[in-house]
Amino acid sequence: MEVKIGVQYAPRELVLDSDQSADEVAKAVSQALSEDNGVLSLTDKSGKQIFVAVGKIAYVEISEQTQRPVGFTVS
Repeated sequence: MEVKIGVQYAPRELVLDSDQSADEVAKAVSQALSEDNGVLSLTDKSGKQIFVAVGKIAYVEISEQTQRPVGFTVS
C-alpha cells in the first residue's frame, strides 16, 4: 500500500510503502484526526515509524502500489 501525506508548509509530500491494508491506514488516519492534538503514526515495510502531528496534515492519499513497466512495449 502506498501512502502519501501532504504536510503544511513542506514543499514535498511524505511517501511510504506500508504492509497495512487501505482500511487499516484509513482507520489510523481517522482515529488520529479525531483527537485534538493527535499524532498520525504509520510504519513502512522496512519497519521505520513515521509520526506526523495532525494539525500539520494537509491531505492523506492511500493507493495500491502499481507495477511500473520496464523496457519498451508494443501495443
